[in-house]
Amino acid sequence: MTNLHPTFIEILESLCSFDGVHEGNMMSSPAITLSGKVFAFQSKKGNMVFKFGSIENLPNRSIAVTEFNPFKNKGPLRGWYEVHEDDHQHWQAFANVAYELMKSTGR
Repeated sequence: MTNLHPTFIEILESLCSFDGVHEGNMMSSPAITLSGKVFAFQSKKGNMVFKFGSIENLPNRSIAVTEFNPFKNKGPLRGWYEVHEDDHQHWQAFANVAYELMKSTGR
């Protein structure tokens, strides 16, 4: 089981105060959901992964972000972007944008 990063716990607690936001799972990792759909989770490597749909939706392009690819023989998950643990101070802003995108688009 992945050890929860303290920043992930803070983000989870703050976002769960919103209607319809709950703790969930994505790929056996702790996740944050809106109406049952995951929009952010902590990867097994300890990084955070966010559903932005498109790189144009990233809130801060000066932060190193990579497409999330947990597979060995497949391409990355379309629309999902990973932010390294070293940039955890930016996770809240990324989570807020991912939440707003999920809230407005439902996907």
